[in-house]
Amino acid sequence: MSTAGSPVAEGGGPVRPSGLLDVLNVASVVLDDQGRVVLWSPQAEELFGYSAGEALGRPAAEIMVHEQHVDLVVKLFTDVMQTGQSWAGAFPVRHKDGSTRLVEFRNVRLLDDRGDVYALGLAADRSTLRRLERDVALSTRMVSQSPMGLAVLDTGLRYLSANPALEQISGVPTEDYLGRTVREALPQMDAEGLEAAARQVLGTGLPILDRPAVGRIPGDPDQDRAWSVSLYRLEDTLGTVLGVAASVTDITDQYRAGLEAEAARRRLALIADASTRIGTTLELERTAHELADVAVPELADVAAVDLLEAVVEGRRSSLGPAEPAVIRALAVQADAAPEALRAADPPGKIARYGPDRLVTQCVRTGRPVLVEHVEEADLPRIARSPEAAELLAAAGVHSYLAVPLIARGEVLGSLDLKRTRNPLPFGRDDLVLARELAARAAVQIDNARWYQNARNAALTLQRSLLPSHPPVTGGLEVSSRYQPAGATTEVGGDWFDVIPLEDGKTALVVGDVMGSGINAAATMGRLRTATTTLATLDLDPAVLLEHLDRITAGLDEAIATCVYAVHDPRLGRCRIANAGHLPPARVRPGHPPELLELPTGAPLGVGGVAFSTVTVDIAPGDLLVLYTDGLVETRRQPLDERLEELLSLLDDPARPLEEVCDLLLRALHHPDNHDDVALLIARARVTPP
Repeated sequence: MSTAGSPVAEGGGPVRPSGLLDVLNVASVVLDDQGRVVLWSPQAEELFGYSAGEALGRPAAEIMVHEQHVDLVVKLFTDVMQTGQSWAGAFPVRHKDGSTRLVEFRNVRLLDDRGDVYALGLAADRSTLRRLERDVALSTRMVSQSPMGLAVLDTGLRYLSANPALEQISGVPTEDYLGRTVREALPQMDAEGLEAAARQVLGTGLPILDRPAVGRIPGDPDQDRAWSVSLYRLEDTLGTVLGVAASVTDITDQYRAGLEAEAARRRLALIADASTRIGTTLELERTAHELADVAVPELADVAAVDLLEAVVEGRRSSLGPAEPAVIRALAVQADAAPEALRAADPPGKIARYGPDRLVTQCVRTGRPVLVEHVEEADLPRIARSPEAAELLAAAGVHSYLAVPLIARGEVLGSLDLKRTRNPLPFGRDDLVLARELAARAAVQIDNARWYQNARNAALTLQRSLLPSHPPVTGGLEVSSRYQPAGATTEVGGDWFDVIPLEDGKTALVVGDVMGSGINAAATMGRLRTATTTLATLDLDPAVLLEHLDRITAGLDEAIATCVYAVHDPRLGRCRIANAGHLPPARVRPGHPPELLELPTGAPLGVGGVAFSTVTVDIAPGDLLVLYTDGLVETRRQPLDERLEELLSLLDDPARPLEEVCDLLLRALHHPDNHDDVALLIARARVTPP
């Protein structure tokens, strides 16, 4: 029964044949003790050219050996038959076609059960044999000397062989591979993925080329290494699957270079991102928050931005070796680290850090402080308190970096960074990146700091220049508001004034100096002083504006708008002149609110334009509403619509004036107006005879 094609059987059953003997095409010839052919295999027919019928019974020397070699063949035959020693070698054999072929022989003596002696000759073509020998030698030499790691795995994915290069690449001795699987030999590799790929190759026969694999080896357990793995299915000449061959090339240098290039790209992207995201406004706290947001999570898991309190107040700060650092927290950001977030100083809080603290060391020296691997003993020097140190330990803080915020040669504070989830410690590249971010942000923070200080000074100046008037003066009940622009906008030059005059009259003034900042506030103060002085002369409003126009023209090209009104309670009327300002509103019981029709006039400081005085009736209970353009002007709506909205809010002349002021500011002054608002509302009272 033929067993060709039978599978491997458990317990020693039949197996599929190897194809190697078929490649060699080994011929079998048996001679009796007289040298006659008694057996002749089909392979012998192919090798020597004689059929079995032509060869059987004839002397082998007669059909296979040239005459000059007969004596030698007889001697060799005799030696084998008499001594029993086998003979192996190559011998020239005559082919039926007359050619001579060199054939490799293995000759041995045979005995049958009757004691008869025979000679068995196994023969193969010498050239075929040499070709296989060269192939095997070449393969063996290539495998042993190849710089690539090479291995053969059986169909159960256990190592059958491994070359020296694989031992060098992996750090695992060759003997430790044999009989083991990938996950057993290299437990820190991506064994599951590699074995899945090998099973795919076994099943499909399609190779997998240059599959990347990353892992760690026993000789270098602390760093990832990378390999390029190619897998091929091994088959014999009959198509029997023998296993999988693997070639492994160490690409760790390229892998790390790629990681470094990617890290460099991300650093550049982060710096570019910081350039657009940090400093979008001149608000100090917002700028600090923007820095913290950029740093987390790309650079750190927890980031805090702190400034020295003296710096916030506009003073230079220099710390001595034994001095604590008084720090104001501006921003803190954390990525899934609630304990670390609770351990940080809350934004706006002022804290004192002793001279031994790392953040104090950072701001005192103006140099970064890096603790690559944070130990338990380091936490008290990092945290603000023992309780905070416990929270940092619970959060898993394992690496710490503080870099100073330096602008224009002055240390402003620090960028405080911690890692909890990111398993890598801060390194030198992280330090370079953090310093770059801190340097860029420090300039923006310094700009915001100085702007905020200048704005606070201008606001203080402006508020000091605005009047503090009684709620009732002459024949008027008066209420007013001054609303500065947003925190990121400079203080403007808006003002109002209530000036008591003789005979119970009252002058009402609302004005707006074009521009912003200290200069606008100072100009406003000078115009207010001039207006107050001129008002005591009881001038006609148009004449008073002409005097203010000349004064303004001499104030460094200043321009201002202004409405000046004089209320006379005895006559129940107001005389009003306008210098380029928005018209006042009048509200009368029983009538719809209206904007007074006044000649617009030219702004103060233009010069050469006459002003006009208009007289309007103001009866008891009537309201006169004066305001600056910051109340009604926006970029989103036409001015006419905004003025209509103003009038719609003045629907109740009897509403308390304080409520009217709050209502108008709440409804009309949007945060994006970026302009100051001065608002003055007066209600005529019934005056005694």
